[in-house]
This record gives sequence, C-alpha cells and structure tokens, in this order.
Amino acid sequence: MKVLLVEDNHDIGEAVERRLRMAGHIVTWNRTGDDVVAMLDHDPVDAVILDLMLPAADGMAILRQIRRQQRDLPVLVITARAEIDDKVSLLDLGADDYLVKPFDMREMEARLRALVRRPAGQFTSVLQLGDLELDPASRIVTQAGQLIDLGRREFGLLDALMTQAGRVVTRERLMSRLSHLEDGGSENALELLVSRLRRKIAASNVEVVTMRGVGYMARVVADAQT
Repeated sequence: MKVLLVEDNHDIGEAVERRLRMAGHIVTWNRTGDDVVAMLDHDPVDAVILDLMLPAADGMAILRQIRRQQRDLPVLVITARAEIDDKVSLLDLGADDYLVKPFDMREMEARLRALVRRPAGQFTSVLQLGDLELDPASRIVTQAGQLIDLGRREFGLLDALMTQAGRVVTRERLMSRLSHLEDGGSENALELLVSRLRRKIAASNVEVVTMRGVGYMARVVADAQT
C-alpha cells in the first residue's frame, strides 16, 4: 500500500518509514504537517499516519480537512496525548484508530493493515477474538452479543491484549500503555487489573494467560478451538 506519514519526530518517523518500507509499502514522509491536504490531492494514498503535535500545523485541523475532502481515507493517529478526552475527540473528528506513544511497530503495522482492509465508510476497527468483540471507537466490549461492563483501565488492558492476540505483551509494555490512568503504572496494580479483567470475561471463550517473568497473552481457550 501507499502511505503518507505525517510526523516531525525524526526517530519515530525513521522507524515507521523503515518498518513499512521493509514490508514492501511505499511511504511519503511529511516532516512538518505543512500542505498535507494538497499532497493528498496531488498524490493519492491508501492511508495516512498522522501525528497531532506538528511544528507547522495543527494535527486536529489536518484531520478535519482530510475528513471533509476524503471521507473514506483511513487515518491512523499517533499521539503523545494520553488523556481519554483527547482520544474521544480524535474518534469524533474522524480518526479511524489511534496509537499512544510509545507504541510497538508490530501493533502499528497490524492496525494499519486492518484499517486498509475495512469496507469503505466503516470508521471503526473492531477487534474480535473468540466470542469477544471490542470496538475502540464506541469503547464497547461484547461477548456473544452481550455487553460486558468494563472500566477504563480494564478496557485499555483488553484492547492492548486483543490487538496482539496470540502474542505475549510484556509487562513493561502494558504498564507504559496504562500509566496515564490512575494506579495503572505499577506491577501490583497491573496484576490486580488482570485479575479483574479475567473475572469479567470469565463467561467468554477467551483467556488471559500469564507468561511468568514476561507478561500476558490473550487467546481463545484451547477446548473452545476443537
């Protein structure tokens, strides 16, 4: 696919560009945020990766302009803003998905692929694992169609685990992801959070497995796969 990367941080931009090029994608890197919409008009792309904090432009304003002119263009926002209100605003403005810095390059690539595969006009990247579905935009989790009531921290943990379903997510990665939430950044708090999440999804065919000394992994219960 052809991707427009809008990112002023050299290290992050270089890492994203290298990762995508190694996967065979074509990447155009805009380092300032200037003339993004004009670039898209001149050279259409399959997706945009957009940082919000840019030296020459307001990322939110760029997102609004893209949505006014190219409604179906997938936009993955990357941001250092961890407050939940900012994330809700992003989705309301038309972002298809978001990643909070620092993020895993594998997760970035997986989310980007999911956005590009989605049907035109569908602006959420719903995650599905077993009989669980998680919608990042509406912040709703269902099990076989039944709503599961999760708190913000529980939702963030399940989101992180389902995004990397079948893979181990390190404790450090999870604590970094949840550090902006109250009591979310310590190892003890993480263990309690995992315990609460397990109780709430106990009726599903998904389990959260402890990989001792490393982290956690979400997977479909083995018996349910046979």
